[in-house]
Parts: sequence; C-alpha cells; structure tokens
Amino acid sequence: MILVLLGTQNNSFHRLLEEIDKLIKNGIIKDKVIVQAGYTKFESKNMKIFTLIPKEQLEEYQRKADIIITHGGVGSIISSIKEGKKVIAVPRLHEYGEHVNDHQKEIVDTFNRKGYIIGLNGVEELENAIKRIPEFNPNDFIHNNMKMLSIIEDFIDNIDK
Repeated sequence: MILVLLGTQNNSFHRLLEEIDKLIKNGIIKDKVIVQAGYTKFESKNMKIFTLIPKEQLEEYQRKADIIITHGGVGSIISSIKEGKKVIAVPRLHEYGEHVNDHQKEIVDTFNRKGYIIGLNGVEELENAIKRIPEFNPNDFIHNNMKMLSIIEDFIDNIDK
C-alpha cells in the first residue's frame, strides 16, 4: 500500500496527485493508494482520498504502508521515516502557487542528502523514484531532541546580534 501525505496547511498540491493518478493509469503504480489530501481538492477512481485522517488512523496507515509519498513538510517526513518507511518526498513549489516560498526544496534536499528519503525536485521525477524504491535502503533516523533544542537556542541567542 502507498500512503500519500499532503499535509494540513491551506495549500493545494494538485500536480502531485495528477502525476500519481497518471502513474496508476499507466501501470507504473500497482499498489492500493490512500491519500490524506488536506486542502487539495482532487477526484480519482484510482485512489482512496481523505481530506483529513484522524491521528490514530493516520498512524495505522503509516505503519501499514510500504511506501509513503509526501510533500516536503518536516512533520510528514519525520513521522514517516521514524516508522522506518521508504519515503519519496516532493516539494511544493512557489512558482505554482503551492507555497509562499521554496523552503520545502531545502527540507527535501537535506533529508535526501542524509540518505533518509528519496528526495525529488519535481513531480516529473516520480516515475523514476517509484522504480528505484525496491533497491532503496534508507538510513536509520535517530531523532535527537537535545541537538534540535541547541540549534533553536543558538538561533534565538543570535537574533539580537
């Protein structure tokens, strides 16, 4: 099963669902696809689409999923890699009105460079990423809260300087 996570912010990501739908129709994706679409309004006979999924049910889908395809949101990426899942992340892009800037490109690139996910630059790379999934072995993610707190403290300390 493939779980698609588009987040809960007020941003549409129609392009990603169009690409997934196309890959299903072309036989590239053969798995059942469940989508947490958020604010993306999309209809398809090929996917089971929910606007929002209750937390417990979403966590169950994440545990059961073989592959997770997500936007470039930190929460969606981290919650998926903490489950040890194979994750493909596609950033929302400012040029398409999908976000206010291109920070998701940086997020996806960072997780990709560390070997946690297959990070893409655009939806047109999704077919190749799906084909790479069987050989992809993600690095184990170790969430370090102390390191994160240190980064935030340093940031706050340097705001006034």
